[in-house]
Amino acid sequence: MAIESTLDGKGRTHVRYVVLLFIFIITAVNYADRVTLSIAGTAVSHDLGLDVVNLGMIFSSFGIAYLLMQIPGGWLLDRFGSIKVYSYSLFFWSLFTLLQGFVGALSVPMAVFSLFMLQFLLGFAEAPAFPANARIVAAWFPARERATASSIFNAAQYFSLAIFSPFLGWLVYAWSWKHVFTVMGIIGFILTFLWIKFVHNPFESPYASRSELDYIEQGGGVVNMDSKKAADTGPKWNYVKQLLTSRMMLGIFFGQYFLNTITWFFLTWFPIYLVQEKGMSILKVGIIASIPALCGFVGGISGGVVSDFLLKRGCSLTFARKAPIVFGMLLASSMILCNYTDNTVLVVALMALAFFGKGFGALGWPVIADTAPKEVIGLCGAIFNVFGNIASIVTPLLIGFLVKNLHSFNSALIFVGCSAIMSMLCYLLVVGKIQRLELKKVPA
Repeated sequence: MAIESTLDGKGRTHVRYVVLLFIFIITAVNYADRVTLSIAGTAVSHDLGLDVVNLGMIFSSFGIAYLLMQIPGGWLLDRFGSIKVYSYSLFFWSLFTLLQGFVGALSVPMAVFSLFMLQFLLGFAEAPAFPANARIVAAWFPARERATASSIFNAAQYFSLAIFSPFLGWLVYAWSWKHVFTVMGIIGFILTFLWIKFVHNPFESPYASRSELDYIEQGGGVVNMDSKKAADTGPKWNYVKQLLTSRMMLGIFFGQYFLNTITWFFLTWFPIYLVQEKGMSILKVGIIASIPALCGFVGGISGGVVSDFLLKRGCSLTFARKAPIVFGMLLASSMILCNYTDNTVLVVALMALAFFGKGFGALGWPVIADTAPKEVIGLCGAIFNVFGNIASIVTPLLIGFLVKNLHSFNSALIFVGCSAIMSMLCYLLVVGKIQRLELKKVPA
């Protein structure tokens, strides 16, 4: 295949790993921007006079916008391509993060309203990111490397919490909560420039050799995913109906909803749980919160590696994907045990075990790469994210009401732990055999 934009040398390049590194770093920043308000939440609440319900509503504004933008975001990705849409997404979510650092200059009612709207716009801008990650991995990686690659970018969320939680906690302690937002916004602008300059589609990359592209394509990589097609106006809505009437896909979608309940507990309420329930300082919380996050990172990488190992050892794709999910969700449910101890060390250890399990079992994106119809990978990833991020609305609100009305986090931990069990049951009882869904063609 003659591709003038690629290298002619005989040696095989490894540009796909550089692309994965970019995705990993940007996804880490993506999650750090989501957790900024959680880390700064106690200080922001003090300055603006917010109670837990107000804070829960602001947290949920992100989720509402993130949810509403998923289907349009998936369509944009399939229509205009991952690289271009990602560039705009990264720029605007960085802008909306930075602007949150200036709401303190407003009157209290206006500051609260502005914070709500900026969190809403942040969710709107971040919506295409994970479906874009899935598309880019599907384009740049052969099938035999895809689970590990997907697990690596998905594990960036845990790496983000491990690295940025203490850093952002220090910013609140040493400077003020306002600098949490401005610093993260500036980091995002720098990454936007680097992304535009160095990351391309496979066939447009000036750095990838023909040998690497052939290796990816022959291994099942969808290298021509974003090639221009005449009369391509994006996916047809009949495809959405087919996705939503597939038992396998519905099991995967609902499994992600329950999994994301755990994610959003850690992203929103976990630091506040440590401050209010366990009496830790914000500086100590920034450090302590990084421990479960590091365990989640290790679990996230390990789950993908174990799944690919099982596949290479001759296990079926279904077993190779489901076994880590079941084991991981059982471990994640152990957070309920925190209700039965006041020992801080034991609480942190249990949360670390739960977050390791959540990471180990978080194979939803590799499963989507295995099952999504090739015609609508972006749209399928977006629907998957819609289901998953209903939890970004429900979880902050529900936990806020539980804590306010029951005056403790005990019921909240039971709710989150049971969600892990439900995620496991979705894969065991609903999904069935994991295989790529073939769509019935829709007349033009």
